[in-house]
Amino acid sequence: MTFDYNAPSPMRQKPPRLALVMPCYNEEEILESTISHVTNFYTECMNEKLISTDSYLLLVDDGSKDKTWEIIYNQSQTSSLNIIGLKLSRNKGHQTALLAGLEAANNYDVIVSMDADLQDDIQTIKEMVSCWKNGFDVVYGVRGDRTSDTFFKRETAHFFYRLMLFMGVNLISNHADFRMMDKRALDALLEYPERNLFLRGLVPLIGFQSTTVKYARLERTAGETKYPISRMLSLAVEGITSFSVTPLRFISLSGLIISLFSFLMIPYALFGKINGHTVPGWASVTIAIFFMGGVQMLSLGIIGEYIGKIYLETKRRPRYHIEKYTTLDRFL
Repeated sequence: MTFDYNAPSPMRQKPPRLALVMPCYNEEEILESTISHVTNFYTECMNEKLISTDSYLLLVDDGSKDKTWEIIYNQSQTSSLNIIGLKLSRNKGHQTALLAGLEAANNYDVIVSMDADLQDDIQTIKEMVSCWKNGFDVVYGVRGDRTSDTFFKRETAHFFYRLMLFMGVNLISNHADFRMMDKRALDALLEYPERNLFLRGLVPLIGFQSTTVKYARLERTAGETKYPISRMLSLAVEGITSFSVTPLRFISLSGLIISLFSFLMIPYALFGKINGHTVPGWASVTIAIFFMGGVQMLSLGIIGEYIGKIYLETKRRPRYHIEKYTTLDRFL
């Protein structure tokens, strides 16, 4: 008998218990609409016997300053949908809020993460569940095209993925945080203890059988994006410095090149001195000083970024604290 070690696990027949995890930050304008859409979607899936009737929606309030938590609490008490709410004690960022939700949902069969603005097509979850039933442990939601983006955003996104690949970071191209994991894969992810979180880089590290499903990103119906260009740049730096030492190697390579160039300039300077061709002046000296000063400051900045991450990791502070939470007692 021969075995295909690359084949996915055997098919799963039973409708899975699904936990849908959504981080929320100042989403009062769109949250009630989102919950309504999710409720309709869950009802549709349960009628089709695609998911279990005890599936639920988990909303994580990432220290919002508006009425996001009030909406979550009220909906958890009145909605026909099973809703659990977690409120973090302060804003900790999207990745930490998402991880908090994943940790709270790790007792379910399949866990899907997506943003509360529903720009990721929720109907894609049906295809993700089908992939899980066919034996896949991780399913990545991948944008089929980016024609709805502006030219600037589209080109910067392509540059981001090319840069990460060049730096040696294993990412799924055009994938953000819309993915499905089963309990086994999530348990493996939660074994990673680092505080500097870049989940779209961590998930591919866990291995297991994975696949992708393509979808078209929808327009945001209300509110503002929580990822302006500054946040995207910060995310890129976080991803590069958390998963690659290539920038440190660039510093070494730059130092070697500059040193070789300096050694080559020594004979040139001596030859000019002997032949009396030297011209007094400060421009060349000033340029050299500013150039070397800039290189040194840039190098120290990159090294400092890595040292800062080491500092934060060694302190072992808690990633987050949960201030409040709701339960499903009314369904028991």
